Amino acid sequence: MGNITKGGEFLIKEVPANEIFSLEELNEEQKMLRDSAKEVIDREVVPQKERFEKKDYAFTEEVMRKLGEMGMLGIAVPEEYGGLGMGFVTTMLACDYLSGATGSLATAYGAHTGIGTLPIVLYGTEEQKKKYLPDLAGGTKFGAYCLTEPDAGSDANSGKTRAKLSEDGKHYIINGQKMWISNAGFADTFTLFAKIDDDKNITGFVINRSELENPDSLTFGEEEHKLGIRASSTRQVFFNDMKIPAENLLGERNNGFKIALNALNVGRIKLAAACLDAQRRILNHSIQYSNERKQFGVSISTFGAIRKKIAEMATGTFVSEAGSYRAAKDIQDKIDELVAGGLDHQAAELKGVEEFAVECSILKVFVSDLAQHTADEGIQVYGGMGFSEDTPMESAWRDSRISRIYEGTNEINRLLSVGMLIKRAMKGELDLLSPAMAISKELMGIPSFDVPDYSAFMSEEKALIANLKKVFLMVSGAALQKYMMEIEKQQHLLLNASEILNQIYMAESAVLRAEKHFSPDSVEAAMAQLNLYKAVEKIISAAKEGIVSFAEGDEQRMMLSGLRRFTKYTNHPNVVAMTEKIAAHYIEKGNY
Repeated sequence: MGNITKGGEFLIKEVPANEIFSLEELNEEQKMLRDSAKEVIDREVVPQKERFEKKDYAFTEEVMRKLGEMGMLGIAVPEEYGGLGMGFVTTMLACDYLSGATGSLATAYGAHTGIGTLPIVLYGTEEQKKKYLPDLAGGTKFGAYCLTEPDAGSDANSGKTRAKLSEDGKHYIINGQKMWISNAGFADTFTLFAKIDDDKNITGFVINRSELENPDSLTFGEEEHKLGIRASSTRQVFFNDMKIPAENLLGERNNGFKIALNALNVGRIKLAAACLDAQRRILNHSIQYSNERKQFGVSISTFGAIRKKIAEMATGTFVSEAGSYRAAKDIQDKIDELVAGGLDHQAAELKGVEEFAVECSILKVFVSDLAQHTADEGIQVYGGMGFSEDTPMESAWRDSRISRIYEGTNEINRLLSVGMLIKRAMKGELDLLSPAMAISKELMGIPSFDVPDYSAFMSEEKALIANLKKVFLMVSGAALQKYMMEIEKQQHLLLNASEILNQIYMAESAVLRAEKHFSPDSVEAAMAQLNLYKAVEKIISAAKEGIVSFAEGDEQRMMLSGLRRFTKYTNHPNVVAMTEKIAAHYIEKGNY
């Protein structure tokens, strides 16, 4: 346990393959849970897909109840409160395999088990946990989370909902409105945020709708009609002099923003997990359709243009899995370490997830972007049929669109990941400065012209990744020196830095997964190598855009020369051959 990675540390240290976890290492209990999740979705959800598209909210609720009876809603809830108390990786796994068939159920499940339940697990008093969690874990009551307001989206602390303590100090009276509240139509347990009097920050509260003195003090707008996730209940929520007991305050007064942020950190990595099986299912449909669909007398899966799409979709899925489960296990290891050090589970889980907030944001952005792209390519493989409601692609495309918006838009998350890294460096929690200064020296020196020995499996790929980390440190270090505390205003540059950061983490995860579990001539190795090649191209583009925009003269020339040096292959991969190898494997196999 002594070798636990710190959040964001992947940027400044070489991570050995044996230190990362991936799907190939699931234990028997985890495999059983995965198989039963998959089985229930294939039995209960896939044949009824049309009911979700026709906004059958009652059916979403019915499936959620079944999941509750199976224990699937209480995986992350400690056993003493009626849950299964399983580790972080297992909760990721359930979220992954329960979320792939329809975004409507994925949203209901994610909102209930994540932001609907976790704030109580992490911040609730003993009494609150005993009162609310058993019902939430068993699916006899459902949870909703009320944060967003008409004028308070990404800036959650600017909400106008107000709470006032009654004269006798026994109740809070709450007034205000929330919008885009998932599960609002069938939830009973509401976690909500309001400012008490003129407090600077929001405070969290929890209530059961069924226990309100005046049921009319909590009212709802009509169901929202949405582009996708059509059978997930989404309503406005209004508090009209809603009276709740003073002991329903969640956490500490003025601490609601912290609760909201930490719930969203967990939500972000779970959202990445929720996109994984969707990618697998879209890919499987695409492979099967391309094998069956004939044009010019042959299956369209024999055409290079279709094969390229399938290879890239499979590669994206492999990479998404690699990054998601690597981070999940890092979080779990951190939680275990803190518990072993005497911290209670509640505090350990909070600190564990907070430690890897950078990685949670990276995953949320990368995987949700890719899920949408995969769905888009799926439509393209189907051609005109993909545009029809009679095939699964049209709804998959609509459902995937929301993933780039909720749990903080991808733009906010890109700014966040780089911003959090900079803050860590400023606080001395992560030494980015020494390596950044070492790179400046390296750029002034004469490059080595020795040809390295890359005979070991993945050695050139890992050397290249180490150099890509130098690109990030070179560009962000120079930008920081120029703008100092004003860097937060340079959103365009921060977005470029974030693209570099995301590509590094995901490419490294895929390379290490392939190195740890597969042979040099495997399809998995080809996917890791193909992804790295594409990542290098994206990093060159993002870094160059940054360099030419903020550096001038000699500094600009030196950094552009450094960029060329740090992104150079000794042995270029044969991209077309790798793509063909991946496509041939999955097209012949018939699925991912």
